[in-house]
Amino acid sequence: MRSLVIGFQEMDKTQLMNVGGKGLNLGELSKIPGIKVPEGFCITTAGYQKSIQKNDRLKELIHQLATLKAADRDHVGELSKKIRQAIIETEIPADIVKEVTDKLSKFGDEHAYAVRSSATAEDLPYASFAGQQDTYLNIIGKEAILQHIRKCWASLFTDRAVIYRIQHGFDHNQVYLSVIIQRMVFPQASGILFTADPISSNRKLLSIDAGFGLGEAFVSGLTSADCYKVEEGKIIDKMIADKKLAIYGRKDGGTNTHQLNPEQQKAQTLTDQQILQLASIGREIEASFGMPQDIEWCLVDDTFYIVQSRPITTLYPVPEVNDAEKHVYVSVGHQQMMTDPMKPLGISFWLSTTPAPMHQAGGRLFVDIAPRLATPDSRQTLIETLGESDPLIKDALMSLIERGDFSKPLPNGDHEPAFTNRDKAMDSIGFHSQIENDSTIVSDLIKSNQASVDELKQTIQAYSGADLFDFILEDLQRLKKILFDPQSSKVIMTALEAPVWINKKMDKWLGEKNVADILSQSVPNNITSEMGLELLDVADVIRPYPEVIAYLQGVKEDDFLDKLTEFEGGQEAQHAIYAYLNKYGMRCAGEIDITKTRWSEKPSILVPMILNNIKNFEAGASKTKFDQGRQNALKKEQKLLGRLEQLPDGRQKAKEVKRVIRLMRNVIGYREYPKYGFISRYFIYKQALLKEAERLVQADIIYEKEDIYYLTLEELHEAVRTNNLDYQIISERKKAYKSYEKLTPPRVMTSDGEIITGDYKRKNLPAEAIAGLPVSSGVVEGRARVILNMEEANLEEGDILVTAFTDPSWTPLFVSIKGLVTEVGGLMTHGAVIAREYGLPGVVGVENATKLIKDGQRIRVHGTEGYIEIL
Repeated sequence: MRSLVIGFQEMDKTQLMNVGGKGLNLGELSKIPGIKVPEGFCITTAGYQKSIQKNDRLKELIHQLATLKAADRDHVGELSKKIRQAIIETEIPADIVKEVTDKLSKFGDEHAYAVRSSATAEDLPYASFAGQQDTYLNIIGKEAILQHIRKCWASLFTDRAVIYRIQHGFDHNQVYLSVIIQRMVFPQASGILFTADPISSNRKLLSIDAGFGLGEAFVSGLTSADCYKVEEGKIIDKMIADKKLAIYGRKDGGTNTHQLNPEQQKAQTLTDQQILQLASIGREIEASFGMPQDIEWCLVDDTFYIVQSRPITTLYPVPEVNDAEKHVYVSVGHQQMMTDPMKPLGISFWLSTTPAPMHQAGGRLFVDIAPRLATPDSRQTLIETLGESDPLIKDALMSLIERGDFSKPLPNGDHEPAFTNRDKAMDSIGFHSQIENDSTIVSDLIKSNQASVDELKQTIQAYSGADLFDFILEDLQRLKKILFDPQSSKVIMTALEAPVWINKKMDKWLGEKNVADILSQSVPNNITSEMGLELLDVADVIRPYPEVIAYLQGVKEDDFLDKLTEFEGGQEAQHAIYAYLNKYGMRCAGEIDITKTRWSEKPSILVPMILNNIKNFEAGASKTKFDQGRQNALKKEQKLLGRLEQLPDGRQKAKEVKRVIRLMRNVIGYREYPKYGFISRYFIYKQALLKEAERLVQADIIYEKEDIYYLTLEELHEAVRTNNLDYQIISERKKAYKSYEKLTPPRVMTSDGEIITGDYKRKNLPAEAIAGLPVSSGVVEGRARVILNMEEANLEEGDILVTAFTDPSWTPLFVSIKGLVTEVGGLMTHGAVIAREYGLPGVVGVENATKLIKDGQRIRVHGTEGYIEIL
């Protein structure tokens, strides 16, 4: 039989569901040698359940609550109020009353107690419900305590707690409440101790907030608290607040708020010795729990009491390594335009195709670059390369280098500046002659790649079971050879070098910036920009058929293509969409993760974009847009060449520039193709693996096909080979993935967990301007559309897209917009490349753009200078 009331010392780690996260943590704290915890006990969740189990009205109200959504706030508020009242009116069973009475007699009836809520889903490593249920301080007397126990139970159904559970998928019937009864202490000071700095996430830096009296004064915002920083046993920073008020407990119950005298207002709450003593206690508690902690403490008669400790759930996890060396981790996701977490199968495939040593943390991948920061040559090359994919990464690394604590000292003596290959290219025009002289090199590479994909489609069908995995592992090696083919790499390098060379020379000779943005519009062989234009062609096929359009406007299910033929023009529409999917259906948002849903798997994703194209464009817009871009590029080239010829040695300069423009336009479109090729292969692998997943479902090894996404390729191979799997692995990883989704990955992080942030150090920007990286020239004004999910995009022609990041799958939206702002990106990331191709002014790498800019605001994007103004 489960206990109804249990003392702190009687608890063990198996009793989470009995005493909740807060209660369990108090039990663990009370067992740490030398740590003082005010004595107390818990009314367990069994006590809560027993008290409400015969209340049929309450059960019916909770059942009604389960039918509501978070958006139904009025109904949620109304029902929650009725539930709270029903619980407060509930009679507590006699056996619970007796046990509470016995415990109070043991600890002292005359004492004051804190009555605190402890929910079973609170203070967990993967979810924090902290503060959602109620706490009552300085409660005296059995009857008052019993009444406040009911109030705590009722607080399980505050509006805030109910909405949080709805949003995070917790069942109201499966979240119970334990109530903590803990003897009050009357502190001269109290506060919060974070064993990892909550601002920088540095695990070596403790942060202490301290104020006089009870902590409620500064937790509730009535007054400020001192803040002390401690690192490796030393106080490194102190901020002494101007503390106007303090809350103290009254001996007869309740609390009083006091105005502090002027001298005390500016006094340091804790002495330096007390700060270091508290920091040492924090490290002991952290070591006991095995993770950084958020600790509530009180100082009573020069003795520290700990009244609560919980995990700090907001910290980004640090990659695990088995050494004491200092490491610097750079996010792979920020370079690949996919900062969402990846599932284990997706990570497994990505690791199979990259030569770089990678580390995992929070469902994301990171590269340790500490060794390459050690020497000037490798450091400069690395930072310049990373800066092109994301300038804020470059800026963060520069800040880290300036500090000097995570990189070895530079060798003594003077050093020549380190030149990268890109630098050399900018100072010469010696581009790869083979590429320049071979007009078919790009088309030949594309044909070869496509032939390889077509062959894979046919060949893979012959394999199943364990043999399929052997085949995929072998083909992944072939994919690596294609991705790192020397000839392909030379073309891509030339595509990167040529516009840099043009921009540098035109700025130097003519004083014009970023002219390559216009010169690279509407280039041939850009598979990504063609994808956007070809969806305009699909819209053209559907446009003449109003019945089809009306049907598509109501589409919600993914089998809509089967029903299209019931309408006039439906067969033509169906054929056009299928042809588009046949070419681009392997694409999706976050496509580097093989587990992400592809357009072919969920074709309804395309419907809003098709309808937008029908609404916003005339027939033939695809050709019109492409021709317009080509004319823009041609006119710009002629204008530049004409101006160059007027300069000293102008004919030679014009000849050189014309040659490089021709070279750039021939190769720059190819830069997008290798990713298209390997994503095409990914989809073929995925389709084959899902067939194996169906067999595992039929054999009752897994519950649904998508369960395989939570296994590595090796684990899935083993499950298929043995027809055996511990399903607990999948359950745990699903839970972990949900927690990873709530995390924001850092661009740069150290092995101490410190997040290093970048900031554009730019002068002469207008007041209130939001800075970013200029990636596509021009200035444009328009309505900002803040879109986080491509499926929810509802764009009008002329809108400016503001989003976290874009990858190739977002390209069909680009035909409708006239400007681009993203939080992540660099000069050569996909959004920047396509913005230039389409002639859209663009600014990327704008920190918190989707929060600083509100949907519907009118903004001005300065794509040449790199900033945004809110108008």
